[in-house]
Amino acid sequence: AAHFGAKSISAAAPHANTNTLAVQSSASTGVVSPHPKVFLVFWGSQWSHDPAAAAPALQNFFRGLFGTADTWGPILDQYCEGVAKGTTNCGTKGIHVVHPTASPLAGVWFDSAANEPSNPSQANIAAEAAKGAAHFGNTTQTPNYNAQYVILSATKTHPDGFPNSGFCGWHDFTSSSYGKLAYTNLPYVPDLGAGACTTFTDGRLLSGIESTETHEYAETVTDFWPVDGWNNNTNGEIGDECVNLDAYVKLTTGTYDLQGLWSNSANKCVTHG
Repeated sequence: AAHFGAKSISAAAPHANTNTLAVQSSASTGVVSPHPKVFLVFWGSQWSHDPAAAAPALQNFFRGLFGTADTWGPILDQYCEGVAKGTTNCGTKGIHVVHPTASPLAGVWFDSAANEPSNPSQANIAAEAAKGAAHFGNTTQTPNYNAQYVILSATKTHPDGFPNSGFCGWHDFTSSSYGKLAYTNLPYVPDLGAGACTTFTDGRLLSGIESTETHEYAETVTDFWPVDGWNNNTNGEIGDECVNLDAYVKLTTGTYDLQGLWSNSANKCVTHG
């Protein structure tokens, strides 16, 4: 099965002049998420043990990802849907991603009734996303045009074979009785130790999972139902092209490791819009 926008544990992304992102379909929905809504699903009773304090960090990150303090999020505003396939510059056309004026964190659920399987498959992860949609009451397609479900696995679990599958995390969509759902597989990256899945070597344990989730968040917003959205057929999505660039960005809720993103308008990887 494909892992869209998979952030690799070890591989470096290419930097070339062929990085321009283009819309891969002429669809008016499923290309981008114009008004992002993030639903965090902490899967399994194993979250009673969170040695890196990843759960509060990720909640606080999304609580602060809006407004003027967030200079990273506006990178996404140049991308849109409802334009012709092959578009590389939206200009004033189409329906653009809108920088949030309030926190995009729309729900948090600790699904602790049972253990997460120790090595859940992609199908298991997709099923948990559908379970999350039901929990949050997003039971028709309309709210799921903007909802993304981040399925967070607890320490010492191995979602889709992590870490031996070579990725830090990935995103995709699944078809459900509630419509198509955008979701992310976010493993417990701190299990790899400080310095994994980030360019920083300062020993901060949470950097890798923050960098991975910002990579997947931005890719979900700009390629909502892969691969209808913004992609480069050689070098991948908005985050794939910039895994060599991380920055600490201060929000109202703290300072976090945000991965650089490809900006068509700047023609380079950037960490602020």
